[in-house]
Amino acid sequence: HPAMSTLNLSGSHPAFFILVGIPGMEKSHTWISIPVCMMYSAALLGNSVLLVTIVKERSLHEPMYIFLCMLAACDLLLSTATVPKTLSVLWSLSTQISFSGCLAQMFSIYFVFVAESAILLAMAFDRYIAICDPLRYTAILTRSVVGKVGVVALIRSFCIMFPAIFLLKRLPYCGHNVMPHTYCEHMGIARLACADISINIWYGVAAGFLSAGLDVISIAISYVLIFRCLWQLPSPRASPKALHTCGSHLCVIAMFYTPAFFSFLAHRFGQHVPQHVLISLANFYVVMPPMLNPIVYGVRTRQIREHVAHLL
Repeated sequence: HPAMSTLNLSGSHPAFFILVGIPGMEKSHTWISIPVCMMYSAALLGNSVLLVTIVKERSLHEPMYIFLCMLAACDLLLSTATVPKTLSVLWSLSTQISFSGCLAQMFSIYFVFVAESAILLAMAFDRYIAICDPLRYTAILTRSVVGKVGVVALIRSFCIMFPAIFLLKRLPYCGHNVMPHTYCEHMGIARLACADISINIWYGVAAGFLSAGLDVISIAISYVLIFRCLWQLPSPRASPKALHTCGSHLCVIAMFYTPAFFSFLAHRFGQHVPQHVLISLANFYVVMPPMLNPIVYGVRTRQIREHVAHLL
């Protein structure tokens, strides 16, 4: 009966989800919102200043700074996809999010995360060439190559994350629509389903490994090659500047992947980690790296410091 089947379909997806915030910490929501709000403001300011500085200053139109520009854009998108909704939940302004809005938010978060991971890998490759093959640096990393890297990063993100939408749409939810979280993420939505979600779990593991996992392995290999290269030099002729930017890059990598992997593994295999710990972590992890990245690069990179001072 056609009327029945349409009823079934609309019944299997809730019209909206209710985001609870951080379960068990409802009394402290307002207090928790203060650091989140301050970090988000700092992330917006820092990344915007970084973007404007690099775009306006012609001398900074080098591959390293263009990748940094892409990183800042990703940071702005990642925090903006989550924090405004998080704050509205923490301030009890609006705790509802429509089913399609929730899927769109989930897709945006992971799409940007996977793209940012690819950019960090591109930056490691950039440092490798700058240190191990400096004479061919400009020949290898041309403008068009840098542009293509950006495009490939976006295409890869899309291909890895697009199927997740359908994997969540095919699940029945049996009216379960209360989500213990401040924003929508893949496993958070999948756990509300009243069906077997093992495909979603394995898809999440595979997507995580094929994106961030492979990127981390490749970044590690490029740094092993960089250090081997430096070791073999008769005199320390690799510019201190190149080494200095390696330090900044390694800082940013550690801040980006450590909480991500911890949260990823705890969600799937850490049944003993309290939920409020996981969700608090998930909140800090979309504002901490975006806030700290411009500071790390701004403070550690003389050219950026000077141009920012000049701009201000």
